Amino acid sequence: MVTDFAHTLCVGVEIHSRSNQTLYDSLAWKRLRLATRRRDRFKCVVCGADVSASGAARSDHIISVAERPDLALVASNIRTLCVEHDNQAHREKGHGKARDARFVIRGADASGMPIDPAHPWLNGR
Repeated sequence: MVTDFAHTLCVGVEIHSRSNQTLYDSLAWKRLRLATRRRDRFKCVVCGADVSASGAARSDHIISVAERPDLALVASNIRTLCVEHDNQAHREKGHGKARDARFVIRGADASGMPIDPAHPWLNGR
């Protein structure tokens, strides 16, 4: 658990419990962010939306830095999200509720079929 003092990772990047500003400004974070976006082929891992345009992609910690500061710069703990799914992952920012891993997938393909694999039309419900 993160306390009020700054944590220093083994790579020498300080993580402050309130703003994480030092982490997100670090060269290590910028390199990791780009590497994980390339790994995910500049697509949201939830809906597959293209996030290659400037400002379209969000790099999200699966397990928050507050919970596990030691995973802040671990590629397997980072995922690429579109803006909509990043907002859904961080519901606590707008509503004060806990972080939620459930996502809503909206939209349809060119034939009009839902792109959400759990949609009732695709499951015969």
